[in-house]
Amino acid sequence: MLTLLGSLLGFLGSAFPSVLKLFQDKRDKAHELALLQLQMEAQTKQGGQRLEEIQIASQAAEMQSLYASMQPTNVPWVDALNGTVRPVIAYAFFALYAAIKVSAIGTHGLYPENIWTEEDAALFAGIVSFYFGQRALRVK
Repeated sequence: MLTLLGSLLGFLGSAFPSVLKLFQDKRDKAHELALLQLQMEAQTKQGGQRLEEIQIASQAAEMQSLYASMQPTNVPWVDALNGTVRPVIAYAFFALYAAIKVSAIGTHGLYPENIWTEEDAALFAGIVSFYFGQRALRVK
């Protein structure tokens, strides 16, 4: 009986390191899988940061190319006029619009109390929003 018990313990004892090796292998693989997942998350974040860097660099290059076309001429009044082209055009069109509206008073059924209609407000809001909101939308 002792012989049988000794043989059984010896057999199980020789298999014990193999069982421990299986558990250790399972833990090692779980650890490697966790490391790979962390590496993938880090690469994803790094890719997003890189994409943001590329977008910022392209915006900077676009702004430089826009400003490069406005080379100073070293003639003060020409440089000042060059910087006011867009605002002057906007003011001129608004003045023309206002003149047309004022000239229509009484002739086409428009009276001072209804010269500024909801459509006029929508048109003016759209123009002002485009003019001043263009840069704000580009940032984000």
